[in-house]
Amino acid sequence: MTDGWDWRQPGASGVPAGQPGPGQPPAGTPMTAQQVGRPAASPWWSDALADPWRDPNAPTAVVIPAAPMPGTEPEPVSDPDAPGRSRLPQLLFIPLIAALLAGTLGGALGYAFAVRSGVAAGPVLGAAPGSVPTLAQRPPESLAGVAERVLPSVVTVRVAGVGGTSEGSGFVASADGHVITNDHVVAGGTGKASVIFNDGSTAAATVVGQDEESDIAVIKVTRGGLRPVEFGDSDALAVGDPVLAIGSPLSLANTVTAGIVSALDRTMQAGEPGGPTRYYAAIQTDAAVNHGNSGGPLVDSAGRVIGVNSTIKSLVADGQEAGNIGLAFAIPINQAKRITQEIIGTGKARRTVIGAQVGGPGSNTNGAGVRLAAVEPAGPAAGAGLRAGDVILRLNGRPMTEPTDLIALVRKYAPGSVVTVEYRRGSDRQNASVTLAADAK
Repeated sequence: MTDGWDWRQPGASGVPAGQPGPGQPPAGTPMTAQQVGRPAASPWWSDALADPWRDPNAPTAVVIPAAPMPGTEPEPVSDPDAPGRSRLPQLLFIPLIAALLAGTLGGALGYAFAVRSGVAAGPVLGAAPGSVPTLAQRPPESLAGVAERVLPSVVTVRVAGVGGTSEGSGFVASADGHVITNDHVVAGGTGKASVIFNDGSTAAATVVGQDEESDIAVIKVTRGGLRPVEFGDSDALAVGDPVLAIGSPLSLANTVTAGIVSALDRTMQAGEPGGPTRYYAAIQTDAAVNHGNSGGPLVDSAGRVIGVNSTIKSLVADGQEAGNIGLAFAIPINQAKRITQEIIGTGKARRTVIGAQVGGPGSNTNGAGVRLAAVEPAGPAAGAGLRAGDVILRLNGRPMTEPTDLIALVRKYAPGSVVTVEYRRGSDRQNASVTLAADAK
């Protein structure tokens, strides 16, 4: 085997040294690059003539091997030490192409949907249609479900008076158009009012009757298709029960606020300067209530009205506008419903009394009960054996600490109700059953 050069010693070919060999030009004839053994375009060993390791006695002719005979081509030989061709690029190429195709298809579909939705560019915002529950799909016992049922029965009440227009809230109590609201909403008016329903429609109303001390008034609208509220039982409430207050606080109609029952039988007295003094054994709640909520319903988790929002507590000075601080009070619906029925039936409400007077000189008991200053001879207290000077400690288990407690709690019950009174006479403690009566007025 040879590398393409004839390295035999001179004379080995049978040609005398110094004579031209086969295929060489005569002496003195210039030789081409191919003839001197340096291929013109050889990609390797192009500097063969200057190679110091070249045999100077080797002939300058290039030995070109003869073409092999047909059928005698040598078998291809592969170098076993050569590194094998990796298949990793091929394995990565296929998923890359698949990912590109999937991305292109997804982009095309997204663009098509965006165009159909009226958005030509930019990301699609919001959840897919139908993935968020609509109001009709919300459970009826949820707050949204309760509000949806009660709102059509809640109204905004406007009454024109000498000093301007008074505005409050109310709710439909009967299908024939009776609406319950607060006395202080209609007080000072001309007897005419207007009612705005939650759909924005308006109807004229007239005042049927009102009770100053209980702060309940009834007006009536002439309109068909009214939806009265469902009444609950305020005596069945417990502290912590969830409630909703609905109305038009600060002229913002159809407002719903949530809270809980914070306290029961919260006794208090209220009233405007020069007006009547009102006594409440109220339902206390932390639902946000502001001016304009007056007369609106306080409802339980089943959507039943359990109170009439009436008053709030605030830290402002007299004459300043008060706002909600998480203390609001509602008239128990059992009391409000009874008074409403009496106003509708007779035009006025009866006032419940115990037949005794409290307060005055010597009434201080340091918070340990309420002392009776006088007892009417033929009144309920006298009939139960109570006397002037007796100290009422509890009424139906409710502790008495000041005169307001006894007055407000008695007004809560209907005439004819029997209550248990625990009292102290001297150092003795006794119990008596008192049948409450209606005021003679």
